[in-house]
Amino acid sequence: FYPPLVYPRKGHMYDGKKLSLEEMLVRMHGDPVLFVEGVLGATPQQWQRESLEAIRDNNRVAIRSGHGVGKTAFLSWVILWWALTHYPCKVACTANSASQLEQVLWPEIYKWMQAMPKGFQKELDFKSDRVVLKNAPDSFVVARTSRKENPEALQGFHSPNMLFIIDEASGVPDIIFEVGQGAMSTAGAKTVMVGNPTASTGFFADAFGKNAERWHTKTVSCEDADYVDPAFIEDMERQYGRESNTFRIRVLGLPPETDNDGLIPLHLIEAAQGREVEPLNVAPLWGLDLARYGSDRNALAKRQGNVLLEPVKHWRDKDLMETVGIVLAEYEATPWEMRPSEILCDAIGLGAGAVDRLRELGLPARAINVAEAPSLGGRYMRLRDELWFKCREWFEARDCVIPEQEELSYELSAIRFAIQSNGKFKAESKDDMKKRGLRSPDIADAFVLTFASNAVRASGGVDSWSMRGGLEQDYSWVV
Repeated sequence: FYPPLVYPRKGHMYDGKKLSLEEMLVRMHGDPVLFVEGVLGATPQQWQRESLEAIRDNNRVAIRSGHGVGKTAFLSWVILWWALTHYPCKVACTANSASQLEQVLWPEIYKWMQAMPKGFQKELDFKSDRVVLKNAPDSFVVARTSRKENPEALQGFHSPNMLFIIDEASGVPDIIFEVGQGAMSTAGAKTVMVGNPTASTGFFADAFGKNAERWHTKTVSCEDADYVDPAFIEDMERQYGRESNTFRIRVLGLPPETDNDGLIPLHLIEAAQGREVEPLNVAPLWGLDLARYGSDRNALAKRQGNVLLEPVKHWRDKDLMETVGIVLAEYEATPWEMRPSEILCDAIGLGAGAVDRLRELGLPARAINVAEAPSLGGRYMRLRDELWFKCREWFEARDCVIPEQEELSYELSAIRFAIQSNGKFKAESKDDMKKRGLRSPDIADAFVLTFASNAVRASGGVDSWSMRGGLEQDYSWVV
């Protein structure tokens, strides 16, 4: 292994014995906890301590957890320990999105590098997408984003000391693991997967199921973590319910229970957050879901082709004319080239009056009656069902992006579907969701309404996008 030249923490004790420099270095090579405590000056939580030891003793480690338990710090410790105590070595890091690597993992590695003694810091050259061991070109840490269309993220790496890090593994497409299996299975190579278990199927989920005998696994609940604010757990329970998938995933670190009848899997939604895509050259579409007073909310979504432009705006306790005024203000504040070709409003109940007034004001509003017959009458019960399934297929294409918005993710993933006796698909109604103790998916419905229209190219014409699931004959499916 590569011996750094600086004593980590002067006078550090191990098992009650003061060690020499040589003894300390040898110990750290086989003791990541000693490295974290002696070099980084950190005190691992119990789950982190156990997991560090598991990585030392096992070649395959999978950790699923709730939100905010310290996964990113843990990965940073593992990466720095491996890079500084193994030679030659390579560490390949991947995640479900570039932002997860660039904005979360890499800054955390840099933070802990800064906590090391100067002699250790001087051994590493920190770059935007890699960390290089100085004077050792065959030893480095590199970041590669996992993309379905470019599945070589874990391929092509070889080293006597090879470490693979997969962050937010539940959102990484299975093809990435399939392509990288050869490198991951190299003798002596170690693989560490961590993440929130947003899917109950896939490579990450299988590590806790049918492949469990090949993996050392650990589940970390927020309730067992030292630094999770109890108020966060209370808020999640009050807002979503202890039996909800959101609470299971975000707090308990357990996979969702309803993937089989959930219309849009949460892992598809989260994979779209922060994804890098090539925006389509089409005019934006706005979706407006209307309420008045009471528990339901008004919501306004803005989508441009394969991009949800901003978090869905929502408000409550406004009368119809106040809501029209809010939409008008949004429209007038929008640059000319980004104004919508259509504002699609739910016409049931209050919607018709809002459409009339918006048209009178010169806005391109159009009424959408989601209770009417769908264009694909042989497949769906109502237009609302068709729009929800179009939304799912938009996510399934894996070339879309949405901003992070917890409420939107929750509502999109909460709705279920059923197959009727006539073979048609039906999305769960708002009333049925309320019977399950869930709130009305007003924010999600506003977003789904944007799928009720053709998108006009910014340069003119119509940009239709045939479905990847065999619906090419369906003219109604457009971006």
